Amino acid sequence: MQEKLHSSYKKFSTGFPVPYLGLGLALLLVAFLPQASSCSEQERSSLLQFLVGLSQDGGLDGTVTDVSVTSKSLEGQISASLGMLRGLLRLNLSHNLLSGGLPLELMSSNSIIVLDVSFNRLDGEVHELPPSTPSRPLQVLNISTNLFTGQFPSTTWEVMNSLVVLNASNNSFTGQIPNHLCSS
Repeated sequence: MQEKLHSSYKKFSTGFPVPYLGLGLALLLVAFLPQASSCSEQERSSLLQFLVGLSQDGGLDGTVTDVSVTSKSLEGQISASLGMLRGLLRLNLSHNLLSGGLPLELMSSNSIIVLDVSFNRLDGEVHELPPSTPSRPLQVLNISTNLFTGQFPSTTWEVMNSLVVLNASNNSFTGQIPNHLCSS
């Protein structure tokens, strides 16, 4: 029975080494939970106690691959440090009240394949990536229903060879959609 529970635990493990798991969850707690008025000190404490009680047997390994904090009425700016998570594959911060710009570090990430920041209050211009930037793995980009302005980026898409879904609707971009978006 214990062996079955242990194998089930490994099957559903998050793939984080305990120190990284603790750091990752602590960062998420610090970044997001204090802003949410529905999270009490007791809830934060309970989550941290959960981290302390996790197995230290080496069954947890890997890195942060997914961050999904949707529809939580989060306010503030998106931290560029999320783009520094080397194993982050999917980042979904949609349906919140986030403001400021879209950090260049997210668009230029070496690992992110899905980036969804739709239905926020993000503004300013979407930064151009230089044409000399190596190919990026981004496959899905949803920046729709924000307050982005300025020229629609053109050179950025030349390094997004893997992009299959782009939703930039309900913004205030100007200019033309680059032809090479449709040809590649």
